[in-house]
Amino acid sequence: MAYLTLKGLNKIYPNGYHAVHDFNLEIERGEFIVFVGSSGCGKSTTLRMIAGLEEISSGDFLIDGKRANEMGPRQREVAMVFQSYALYPQMTVYDNLAFSLTLQGVDEDVIEQRVLKTAKILGLTDYLDRLPRALSGGQRQRVAVGRAIIRKVGIFLMDEPLSNLDAKQRVTMRSEITQIHKEIGATTIYVTHDQTEAMTMADRIVVMKDGYIQQVGTPHDLYFNPANVFVAGFIGEPPMNFVRGVVKNGAIDFGDQKVDLRGKLGGGASYYEGRELVFGFRPEAIKLGSHDKSYKIDCNVELTEMLGDNTNVYITAGDQRAILKVDPHDTPEIDSKITFSIPYENVYLFDGETELVI
Repeated sequence: MAYLTLKGLNKIYPNGYHAVHDFNLEIERGEFIVFVGSSGCGKSTTLRMIAGLEEISSGDFLIDGKRANEMGPRQREVAMVFQSYALYPQMTVYDNLAFSLTLQGVDEDVIEQRVLKTAKILGLTDYLDRLPRALSGGQRQRVAVGRAIIRKVGIFLMDEPLSNLDAKQRVTMRSEITQIHKEIGATTIYVTHDQTEAMTMADRIVVMKDGYIQQVGTPHDLYFNPANVFVAGFIGEPPMNFVRGVVKNGAIDFGDQKVDLRGKLGGGASYYEGRELVFGFRPEAIKLGSHDKSYKIDCNVELTEMLGDNTNVYITAGDQRAILKVDPHDTPEIDSKITFSIPYENVYLFDGETELVI
């Protein structure tokens, strides 16, 4: 039995809005699970149902096999880190960290020991006497995380904890939270709209859209084996390129060129004749120039973005647009004509109607 079991969870608000549909997931003890998706997809609502802050409309939430639907947050032994730091502004860092233990009546010597240990883990030892307003955003976020881990509960819930930080602070805190998880070993459920956070932090990712789970898997699974067009386009930066077209004589149009899919479709080529397909390829999966065992596309370079370790090249082929990711030393000139190749094994095909991978 999994440590946490979410079985057919639904959330329907009094106005009839169905926020989460038939959510099923099993989470092992100590896993780092990330819920990811666009705003309004139901990820935070699901997290709040796990926390006991939202009532579960139907379905079962189990902790170690025991139904927890009617338990309050304290009974569930969860600690939550919110998007806002929610620190007490009149209290020092020490007192913010100690507050929950003080409420529990923990002995002062034990509180001091646990506060100092938590501060050391989070690099806050030199800031214990400061008020929150004297801290940077990253330091305040560390205090918020510290208030959660000091309680020594089995389940950490984090709702977009890094969204208020700048890009550099987010990178730093990503690695720090991952390291803390390894040291503490608590089961962690983390909500974000940022696929980079999901890919770099998670043991498994739950991709959501419109209240439904789209796919659950490791970062590797989701990147290399997306279940549908949404997951393929959501995971990866820049996103996967898509070309929609109706199959005619085994081929679809890529702008003003034909892409023969008979070899890729195999025995399914006749089935998809006259049907719409989605041809997908990742920007980094291409090779400049003409190569064997590849689809070759002639195109015009519209724009380039030099990013240091790579260059994004925006191209057009007829009326079709795409992004290519190339070595910066191979950056083509704007307005030039180039040829790029997509190896057969790097192409994804999706059903045009269901948008499921073929």
